[in-house]
Amino acid sequence: MKLILLILFALVTAFTYWLRHINLRHLKRYGSAVPAGFEGSIDEEKLRTSTAYTFDSSRLGLWESLFDNGLLILFLFCGLIGLYDHFVMGLGSGFIASAILYFLILTWAQTLLGIPFDLYGTFRIETRYGFNTTTPRLWLMDFLKSQTIGTLLLAFLVGVAFWLIQWSPQRWWLWVWAFMALFSLFMMFISPYVIEPLFNKFEPVTEEGLEAEIRVMMEKAGLRVGRVMQMDASRRSRHSNAYFTGIGKVKRIVLFDTLIRQMSHGEIVAVLAHEIGHWKKGHIWKRLLTAELLAFGGAWLSFRLLAWPGLPALLGLPGNLSLPARMVILGFIGSLVMFPLTPLSAWRSRCHEREADRFASDLTGRPQDLASALVKLSVENLSNLFPHPWYAGFYYSHPPAVERVRSLRELVSETGSRELPS
Repeated sequence: MKLILLILFALVTAFTYWLRHINLRHLKRYGSAVPAGFEGSIDEEKLRTSTAYTFDSSRLGLWESLFDNGLLILFLFCGLIGLYDHFVMGLGSGFIASAILYFLILTWAQTLLGIPFDLYGTFRIETRYGFNTTTPRLWLMDFLKSQTIGTLLLAFLVGVAFWLIQWSPQRWWLWVWAFMALFSLFMMFISPYVIEPLFNKFEPVTEEGLEAEIRVMMEKAGLRVGRVMQMDASRRSRHSNAYFTGIGKVKRIVLFDTLIRQMSHGEIVAVLAHEIGHWKKGHIWKRLLTAELLAFGGAWLSFRLLAWPGLPALLGLPGNLSLPARMVILGFIGSLVMFPLTPLSAWRSRCHEREADRFASDLTGRPQDLASALVKLSVENLSNLFPHPWYAGFYYSHPPAVERVRSLRELVSETGSRELPS
């Protein structure tokens, strides 16, 4: 069975690398022509820069993936997990403390080994293409803060989960699932006010007249949002974006300061109308519900499989491995089993994005503003405008930008709006 799992892992990995290859080959073949809807916003030189950025980013991702997969094979298939399990459990720290230590050391090791790739991506690739504005000191401070927060949260989650396992050996899967679900909701409430401000400065929108236009649009949508904020994203990068954060009465809108500088008021309002579409169409709670239902089933199945004595033997390992080690093995096998569902999840997300685009167009009555905003976002962020259809179908959570702009232009014709500016 160990050989079968190794072959299956190799096939899945090879398939992902093949998708990456045909995506880059497709870009190289078609990426020199300005796509419809982007005339006047991007030229051939900018397209070459965008193509080079995609290639460089993809190469870095490939090398990081090869490195990670090599370590995974050494750890799981070459017996290192058994040695590591013996070491941690040999410390004699107790059931809960040993589990916390087990996962913390693994997480720290993975993070430390990933630092060279992160540094190269930030200070070489992002700098080369004019995106990076962070400094080594700021990067280090972000790293230390994120690791501190991550360590505390991971220790808390693992500690509570294993306490529940110890407290209720026959029903722990239900209690752990309920705890994780409640904790996720709790984090959605407190993150905008406790965690996010540790990394960025948030303040009311300072662009004259913009907040008033946003609030008029929100009232038209029948949605109340606590605050409309702008974030100092330009301290770290020139990439632009906007997003909803929080849940219930604490939800708010956050605009990157880079986005405010790049777009007109109408375009910004259109982008936010798209985000409101997700809320009004119920995409947020539908995703949460789906995730929790899957987690519920996964928790029950994990309970059954973790109690199976033959689980470690699937990788040729002794049956006396600890529960944390069994969880790692089960997580690996689960990732292989769930891999075929990747395109289904991506397809469902793209359906939601199309619904949100249509909602924004109906709400503002100006689909051309959202189309223009998408063009600017794609051009300014050097997005790949020519993804291979199979790659996009398998991975993309949003329809390709060219497709979205084309659909919005068709809405312009349907509603009798003026033609899009070129």
